Amino acid sequence: MNPFDISRLEKELQELEKQTLEENFWNDTTNSTKILSEIKDRKNKWTQYNNIKRELTNLQELTDLVKMEFDEELAKEIIKNTKKANKEIEKLEVTTLLSGKYDRNNAIVTIHPGAGGTESQDWAEMLYRMYIRWATKNNYEVKELDYLEGEEAGLKSVTFEIIGENAYGYMKSEKGVHRLVRISPFDSGGRRHTSFASVEVLPEITDDIEININPDDLRIDTYRASGAGGQHINKTSSAVRITHIPTNIVVACQSERSQIQNRETAMKMLKSKLLDLKEKEQKEKIEDLKGEQMDIAWGSQIRSYVFCPYTMVKDHRTNYEVGNVESVMNGEIDDFMEAYLKANIK
Repeated sequence: MNPFDISRLEKELQELEKQTLEENFWNDTTNSTKILSEIKDRKNKWTQYNNIKRELTNLQELTDLVKMEFDEELAKEIIKNTKKANKEIEKLEVTTLLSGKYDRNNAIVTIHPGAGGTESQDWAEMLYRMYIRWATKNNYEVKELDYLEGEEAGLKSVTFEIIGENAYGYMKSEKGVHRLVRISPFDSGGRRHTSFASVEVLPEITDDIEININPDDLRIDTYRASGAGGQHINKTSSAVRITHIPTNIVVACQSERSQIQNRETAMKMLKSKLLDLKEKEQKEKIEDLKGEQMDIAWGSQIRSYVFCPYTMVKDHRTNYEVGNVESVMNGEIDDFMEAYLKANIK
């Protein structure tokens, strides 16, 4: 199937715009917001496509001129603009791959270290920094929802939200176990260590998706927030932890100022987890779900980051690899994401 069908896109755009002219369109705020968002998305793709088409036509005309009468400066300009157009085509290609049910949603990300104490907790923190840097470079907002510090270094767990269009579409490629190989800074003998950390990525559930949860299935605890570095520590028990008893799923939020806000955010996180589990297990009702955990260890890793004895980052699903580990840890992970999206095109 052609992932980018301009005639189909134009047809969809016409049908969506027709809906905005219906008499009761604005009465349903949730639906109208969703339709307008879809219109914006398709218009952006349509504009991108036509800008590229116009530029390619212009480059073809200039190339024909150079063939008739060679001009070195014009030839250099054609080469420069051809490279630029090629990047725009690649960008559009990736955008068209983000057509999953929840791809356009915000992403809720949780990182847990594997066994190994301080070493794996430090690795979990390194991954957290990597995603913050990636998000910042791509103009996404990052909101920390829950953070539990490690005993000596790193973190025991962190949950954060990446806010912006297609955040989940890109971040879903990071779901899985990440493996680190390096000389441990915490080992006085300077030995090489292998550490693991798991990354869970869920789409934020929007208001138009209904998830029915029985209040009797929930245990809600409140406690005093203790954010990283002692920031925004509350004097009251405003942090909220919710346990869904049937599946043993636990979510927590301490980023908001009030207990009510933290409870609302935690419920949103719980709904995202339950919807993901519901779709994985193909169950009709939340009551039928059972939570199962994957080991954060050998055999389940999606990507390896090797700092020693050589430098390499390799994705085991796509076999895409790069030698510059530092650039990857600084948030340069777009190529890994694109390789995953291309490999999983349906």
